[in-house]
Amino acid sequence: MTTRALAGKNVNPLGFGAMNITHGYSNFPTDDEAGRLLHEVLDAGVDHLDTATLYGGHRSENLIGQHLKKRRDEYFLASKGGLSLVEGRGKIDGRPDTLRAQVDASLQRLQTEHIDLYYLHRLDPAVPVQESVGALAEAVAAGKIGGIGLSEISAATLRAAQAVHPIAAVQNEYSLATRNPELGTLQACAELGTAFVAFSPLHRGYLSGNLRETASLPAGDMRHSMPRFEAQNYAHNLELVNRLVLLATRLGTTAAALSLAWVLAQGDHVHAIPGTTRGDHLAENLGALSLSLAPAELAEAGEIINQSTIAGDRYNVHQQKTIDTEEFAPVPQGKY
Repeated sequence: MTTRALAGKNVNPLGFGAMNITHGYSNFPTDDEAGRLLHEVLDAGVDHLDTATLYGGHRSENLIGQHLKKRRDEYFLASKGGLSLVEGRGKIDGRPDTLRAQVDASLQRLQTEHIDLYYLHRLDPAVPVQESVGALAEAVAAGKIGGIGLSEISAATLRAAQAVHPIAAVQNEYSLATRNPELGTLQACAELGTAFVAFSPLHRGYLSGNLRETASLPAGDMRHSMPRFEAQNYAHNLELVNRLVLLATRLGTTAAALSLAWVLAQGDHVHAIPGTTRGDHLAENLGALSLSLAPAELAEAGEIINQSTIAGDRYNVHQQKTIDTEEFAPVPQGKY
């Protein structure tokens, strides 16, 4: 298995996003089921786990600490602060005192003395990024965290933060369906020696081809509030993913593995952290690591699903206000 550098260590480029087991979606596993899944993840060779203060109101961090503390030396651990659940809603707070307290709380919940990579989960528009990064730099100096990351940020914010302390990783959404990093952040990371970690590389389950409709998703599932999953847009988007499935079948793989292989092919500094609650989907995702695809085959996947072919914006107006990334022009109403 070829590894890639992340915050001074070499890891499997396909990690595991632990949001899915507690936050945002639906049909979450019980604590025992989550524990079995986490062990299955490590047993399968995944050695990069990504969690956050936000996820499940601390539940994701608690589950990792509870179930994997005896295997701590087997995995690279990433978490995030600066965004937490307050009265059931996400609250952005990048103040230095808040981040100092959240780092310490994450260490306790994760039952570890060291977190390999700690991200500012969202840029706080009321706090200069230099101040937030300065607080995390103190945690690096104290040995509490190994590297500093930023999530859902622009190239300009990355460069401003880099002037204060080296930024080990940027974690932004990136997939066949979401190409925003190609507007500058992906290249800025390559220039600065910063790893790029793609979250939602299967676009919230869409690119697996397994999500056939969205109306029956439980009411609390975040996809109900996302334009691309609205009925009219999703009908169009389903036609695209059906074409992707046909291509994957022709190539002897699955749509999920093909989509993940495409992300990893976008640069040697790129990692991906798909999440799942199922062991069979975990195995399917890991199939991406054994694929050997020609540039023309990867390009064909990219031509089927991209920013110009997908219907709907990735976030609604409220969600978009929390994002610092470069953005494409809004999709015209009724384009499809």
